[in-house]
Amino acid sequence: MVDQETVAVYDAKVAEYADAVSSAEPDQDLRAFMDALPTGAKVLDLGCGTGNSSAMMREAGFNPDPVDASAGMVAHAREIYGLDARQMTFDELDAEAAYDGVWANFSLLHAPRADLPRHVGAIATALKPGGHFHIGMKTGEDEKRDGIGRKYTYVTVPELRDLFARAGFEVIRERLGADKGLDGVVADWAVMLGRKSADA
Repeated sequence: MVDQETVAVYDAKVAEYADAVSSAEPDQDLRAFMDALPTGAKVLDLGCGTGNSSAMMREAGFNPDPVDASAGMVAHAREIYGLDARQMTFDELDAEAAYDGVWANFSLLHAPRADLPRHVGAIATALKPGGHFHIGMKTGEDEKRDGIGRKYTYVTVPELRDLFARAGFEVIRERLGADKGLDGVVADWAVMLGRKSADA
């Protein structure tokens, strides 16, 4: 279920968020994800935000499909980067073996904890055999709103590994760190890259 208060925050802060996250070059996590994909891979950018990552993937020769629940973010991705971005929620993902990769970089952290297994399962179904899935999440054990009203689910690294295992992903890369978010608070995070079995 979409948290409308969270979506409203992103709609209201598109320009501020773009200033905070936009980059001219892929970071090490996007680079590792792209390095794992075949040439010309079709990639679902699930929670694409401003569209910056999709733009860099397109520049690298991939075929991104950027989606986001925020109409403001979708409009920015279309207007600034010329992407064919569209409005879509996690619950609306119903593709089957359609993508070589799914990039969910700090987007699924807005889904309720109880829904995470279902969403990760839907991502596995949407991927082709041998496809790759990247996720970024803030780490912890709470479900709460931040200082600007966004609803977060914080997960532990073992919890994230378990989500991957139950959906049939082999973890091939993980990295921990901490950064200041849009709310001005430094938070710990984890990113994980998994591969779906080639036989699945």
